[in-house]
Amino acid sequence: MEYFHNKSKANLAVTTAIVILSIAILTAMEHNFTNVRAQTDLTNSTLFVSGSASNQTKPDKVVVSLGVETTDNTAQAALTSNSNLMNKVLESLKAAGVQENETSTSTFSISPNYNYSSNNNQGRLIGFTVSNSIQIESSSIESVSKWIDAAVSAGANNVNNIYFSLSSQKSDMMKNSLLKDAIDNAKIKAGIAASAAGLKVIGVKSITVGEAGSSPPVPIYSAKAFDGVAESPTPIISGKQEISVTVSIIYLIG
Repeated sequence: MEYFHNKSKANLAVTTAIVILSIAILTAMEHNFTNVRAQTDLTNSTLFVSGSASNQTKPDKVVVSLGVETTDNTAQAALTSNSNLMNKVLESLKAAGVQENETSTSTFSISPNYNYSSNNNQGRLIGFTVSNSIQIESSSIESVSKWIDAAVSAGANNVNNIYFSLSSQKSDMMKNSLLKDAIDNAKIKAGIAASAAGLKVIGVKSITVGEAGSSPPVPIYSAKAFDGVAESPTPIISGKQEISVTVSIIYLIG
């Protein structure tokens, strides 16, 4: 009896193992079939294409930073001299057409000057320098040369930076215009790719508009202004800026 009992237990164990192994094999087969089907569906019914469009345009906004730097034996003397000159500069800019709401103070500083020529590590105080710069932000980019000449004539001796850029209104208008061109560019690519594979574009599954890009503001870097008045207007050239739009489109093909 014990012999038959042990044999029955052995047969049960073998049967259980076979059942478990069969379930595992069936599960794996079902999993693999699902993956292949999903991949096949994506490969055969959709086509991913990106499109782009760009254009160049003249800036319609300018930011000019200019100012006055003065040095004297005392901080008060340097400040007084600087204030007198800056007031003259502001009056000259106003006469040249700069509006009051287009100007603001960008930097102001009072710093001591030391002479380190002796062996004294701390240096010897020899005076103070006052620097006062203003920023002009305007859409009158054709007036930049006139403004710089007027400011230098009145006493400005620093032209820190000039940046040309696009206003948000003009930038948005160009992006909206380029969006259609970018979609048309993607559509052409999709048609060529589908035709080469013996298929046709039958619809659009999704469209994603990428971040529109534009070239950075065009700078004219810091320069010390010379004394005196220029014989001819200072040549300032704004150039052109490029703006671009990209789209990503998933087409349905068949």
